[in-house]
Amino acid sequence: MAKKIIKKAPEVKTIDQLRADLIAKQTDLIESKRGHKMGELTNPSVIKQTRKEIARLHTAIRANEMTAKESK
Repeated sequence: MAKKIIKKAPEVKTIDQLRADLIAKQTDLIESKRGHKMGELTNPSVIKQTRKEIARLHTAIRANEMTAKESK
């Protein structure tokens, strides 16, 4: 028997929530870069992942702003 994979609907966040997440990720990126320079960071790929998450948040914020502008 094959199991059915149930996907959850993506969580819809407001622009303010996305901006708060963006600020948190940017802070994490700064801390990761500092830790990497100091030699404390054990996994440097965290920096790359955080940068991608920041880019995704920027894209989501821009998409929400565009849909808000179109609905007016």
